[in-house]
Amino acid sequence: MKQFPHIIATVMLVITVGFLMVNCHANNTETSNPDETKGQKDLTTKKITAIIETNYGNIELELWPEMAPKTVDNFIKLSKEGFYDGTYFHRVIPDFMIQGGDPNTKDKDRANDGQGGPGYQFEDECYMIGEEIKGTINDEDAAMQVWTQLIVPYLEGEENPNQELLNIAQEVIEKQSPEAMYGKTIEWFQEVTGTNTPVHKQILKSPVLYSYICMANAGPNTNGSQFFIVTKKEGASWLNGRHTVFGKVAKGMDVVHTIEKLPRDKNDNPLEDNQAFINRVIIP
Repeated sequence: MKQFPHIIATVMLVITVGFLMVNCHANNTETSNPDETKGQKDLTTKKITAIIETNYGNIELELWPEMAPKTVDNFIKLSKEGFYDGTYFHRVIPDFMIQGGDPNTKDKDRANDGQGGPGYQFEDECYMIGEEIKGTINDEDAAMQVWTQLIVPYLEGEENPNQELLNIAQEVIEKQSPEAMYGKTIEWFQEVTGTNTPVHKQILKSPVLYSYICMANAGPNTNGSQFFIVTKKEGASWLNGRHTVFGKVAKGMDVVHTIEKLPRDKNDNPLEDNQAFINRVIIP
């Protein structure tokens, strides 16, 4: 049985005087089953080449604009502007990944590496909308969608929430289980929250696999410029649905593996004189 996710959003629950702050994050997002993806369009058909030139060699990327159009457009835009030129891979973890794209690595302060970006953020592109779900909630997947699509937005914006719904939400939070939602219908939650918005399944576009390039972030919908390349042969399934996949390494994984093994400090930042610099990113 999958673990019910901790709530991504910060939810305001008005209880007499004060607030109950709740954090929930999806820990075990899985790919959709074959029935859900049957006939689904291949989102890797269209490909755009990008070449990361480093002082250890070149990494050729295959970007997937149909998989993640905003993410690919952003990466290409920043690359053409020279945004990545002179940055280095500031986080390298053997048998996991290498991470780069932070403009803060251009200065001499290593303490701020990993904290920089382009000055804006944009949303994740991990899922596509699946079929509408209706009726009684009796499984975690349906409960999670009702939670994220109906309950969280309602509680964030409602100063005097429905008491029965509030009780259910508190039980879900306290027990980290969706069972308090079971037996209720999706239509009941729609009525209580005052929304006619349909609830849809969320189909994962792609798992986080070996050689894939993904957006790094500080939580949901906080993408900027930082990215990572997966070096773990088995992939990183615990990151599924947390990080937007937007391509893979087509050539140069030997260079990626060299970079992942660079000597590093306790923060996984390569030691000075061993850094892997990005000289430039070419979009042919």
